[in-house]
Amino acid sequence: MSGWRQSLPALVVAAALGCAGLGPRAPEPPVSGPIDRPGAPPEYDVLVAEQLSQDDEPEQALAAWRRAVAKDDTSAYLQRRLATALAQQGLLDESLEHAKRALELDPQDESARLFLAHLHRMRREPEQAEALLLLPGGVPRSADAADLLFRIRLESGRLDGALEIARWLVANEPDEVRGRFAVAHVYQQMGKPDQAEHALREALALDPGSLRIYAVLARLVHERGDAQREIALYREILGHHPHHHATLVALGQAQMSVDDLDGAIATFEEVLAYHPDDVDSVKNLGYLRFEARDFAGAEQLFERAVKESPGEYEAAFFLGVVRRRVGEGDGALEAFELIPPDHQHFAEARTQIATIYERRGLYDRALVEVERSAKLDPSRELDLYAATLRAKAGDVDGAVARIQALLVEDPEDDELLFNLGVVYGEAKRNEEAIAAMQRALARNPDNANALNYIGYTWAERGEHLDEAEKMIHRAIELRPDDGFIVDSLGWVYYMRARPLIQSGKAREGRRYLERAARELERADQLTGGDPVISEHLGDTYLLLDQKKRALQRFEEALSLEPRDGEQPQLKQKFESLRQELH
Repeated sequence: MSGWRQSLPALVVAAALGCAGLGPRAPEPPVSGPIDRPGAPPEYDVLVAEQLSQDDEPEQALAAWRRAVAKDDTSAYLQRRLATALAQQGLLDESLEHAKRALELDPQDESARLFLAHLHRMRREPEQAEALLLLPGGVPRSADAADLLFRIRLESGRLDGALEIARWLVANEPDEVRGRFAVAHVYQQMGKPDQAEHALREALALDPGSLRIYAVLARLVHERGDAQREIALYREILGHHPHHHATLVALGQAQMSVDDLDGAIATFEEVLAYHPDDVDSVKNLGYLRFEARDFAGAEQLFERAVKESPGEYEAAFFLGVVRRRVGEGDGALEAFELIPPDHQHFAEARTQIATIYERRGLYDRALVEVERSAKLDPSRELDLYAATLRAKAGDVDGAVARIQALLVEDPEDDELLFNLGVVYGEAKRNEEAIAAMQRALARNPDNANALNYIGYTWAERGEHLDEAEKMIHRAIELRPDDGFIVDSLGWVYYMRARPLIQSGKAREGRRYLERAARELERADQLTGGDPVISEHLGDTYLLLDQKKRALQRFEEALSLEPRDGEQPQLKQKFESLRQELH
């Protein structure tokens, strides 16, 4: 190796201090003045290159390394540094030439050998790389050579060869973890997760509590899809690292995946207790509180997310959803209006705004919002919603014409016929509505919406209750978790009970009422709350002579922005019962 490199510290000092005897004057910067000094020794160009690299001037630094090598092409160190700078600029062919020259000048420099092998790896030349990394007997020259050789074989898909090298690493570095990591990686690529997990557990035995090892193990367990084992692993990690942020978040998400609502809530509460700036966890806890029907808690969390991060528009959207759920229509509008047009939730926010206006009977304003949403995110659902709003606004003919136009394109579409029936229903043209629903069922007897519509309409009238109950039961078979269909079944039972109670058949009527209450409570749970369902529950409890429960349900219905067209007597019921009880 050229001897100049050993004297570099002294040269650096000399360059920094300038000529001796100049007194306490501030030292001149090493690279002040012309950058290219042909008469200066290569040491000067090295200093220039280092300074330019620190100043993020890679091209000029590369030029300085070229000048240094031009002045001393027998320095293995300079050849290696030039090769490195060339590789960083993507000049692999030229880098390879200088890397080879560096190894020729200093064959014992293992770092130069590894660098040259790495260049061959980058050039997709695995055979040349392996020739540099293996001894004549086919054994890796060193542990570092084995590590690079492992990566090369893994990248080329030679898993058996990669496993051989990984085991060599384990045997030759018994107290190190990287061999176990390599074994685990190969087994994972081979589709042998049990063996991969065993290798990682061996690594943990060498380095207990290592977050690096646990991270790989957690990813492996997660990919296997066993959420319970994943949860157990996160608790194991937390035993070593209490309140560790990433682990707590992963635990909470795993608990969410298995519907462990209470566990997930407790976990995200711990996240925020120790990591209060995690806005994503604020949102996650908000979602969980909403699922648990703690609407006040959910609203508070989403408000916090929006306040702490004003650009957090997803939180603003869900804040609007929560406020709408609890009947805070003005607050919901305020939250939805925060969402800008370029956000993914903008179109849905405008649709949510439309539903608020619709409940308030502001059908024209609702229609404007739906059409605005449809321009951004066109869909048939929005077209049909717009048709319904037109009917509610009094333009029944326009609504019918729109759906009829769609039916011309596809006359067998039972969903279009269902929506045509809805439009007629909004115009109180009930016979035409039923006829359209029956046409839909003629095309598709399993149209759950049409079955439910006819069944509920007949129940409301107290007509054809046997047939109505059969139709709704069939709809529930098709969609067992649809809360609005379950509500229809509860309402059929109520309508069966009412004439029995009125005619003195109290015992038989009460049996129907108890069935009605069960179904309506289930509907309330499935929907997350709806003013019509709450009113139905109030009517049922009132007929059961449970007046306090009835009053609570009427009050709840009023808090949920009731639909005046469907609930014209709600306020009167509430006031009458409230006066009676007080």
